[in-house]
Amino acid sequence: MTTTQDSPSRFRIERRPQEAQFFIEELGNGVELEMVLIPGGTFLMGAPKGEAESGDSEKPQHSVTVPPFGMGRYPVTQAQWRAVAALPQINRALTPDPSRFKGDNRPVERVSWLDAVEFCSRLSRHTKRDYRLPTEAQWEYACRAGTPTPFHFGATVTTDLANYDGNYTYGCGIKGVDRNETTPVGSFNAANAFGLSDMHGNVWEWCLDHWHEDYAGAPNDGRAWVDDNKNDNPEARRLLRGGSWFNYPRNCRSACRYYNRADFQYSIIGFRVVCGVSWTA
Repeated sequence: MTTTQDSPSRFRIERRPQEAQFFIEELGNGVELEMVLIPGGTFLMGAPKGEAESGDSEKPQHSVTVPPFGMGRYPVTQAQWRAVAALPQINRALTPDPSRFKGDNRPVERVSWLDAVEFCSRLSRHTKRDYRLPTEAQWEYACRAGTPTPFHFGATVTTDLANYDGNYTYGCGIKGVDRNETTPVGSFNAANAFGLSDMHGNVWEWCLDHWHEDYAGAPNDGRAWVDDNKNDNPEARRLLRGGSWFNYPRNCRSACRYYNRADFQYSIIGFRVVCGVSWTA
């Protein structure tokens, strides 16, 4: 069954009910981490020729095969961050409450790539499961959830579906709200076909990969594209995906990619986690 919601302008939003498989990690003190099981598959990564406001860094579009994995249903929240930050340190100290916009259910922000990696290390030791940041290919595959369009819900976006700077539009979209802050995770009834929410906007999400100027020579098997000579460099540029509350809608497209230094912290940047899973139908 498909339901449609008429827009006051030039397009319709389509919502299709889907089924997804989840599992829960207990983080302590009643805090849980909800993980979605993502089936493996092959997809076209990057922006197709002619996608509006796409850039050279998103090309060439290329086929990538991604094995099954688990991914956080939402970006890591401030409550989840505090629970894991309270666990014993592995490589670096973590600030228990780094975020500018406070709220247990809001995404944690002002965390660097290095902080996010430490979070994953502590979470892995706590759960006895291998948690880490997603590879860039995993992130885009999970975001698209089988769709070829700029956003997983279609050719354009509105501020009823995602948190971005609503003073600007994309495609045939209309202007909307500029919230100028993060929103609690899951605020929009716009999960994709895999069951993931907030893949467009709210906070940029760190990926495991180093930044490359385009996809020439990119791996086609879903693994992280890293330069071993830069792994210990806190100034090395790491990938960001998804856009944020601060950004134009074009920055929230499935194919859009950006970067910052591994030690950079800002209120537009958070992350979500992935883990290996044994897939069962």
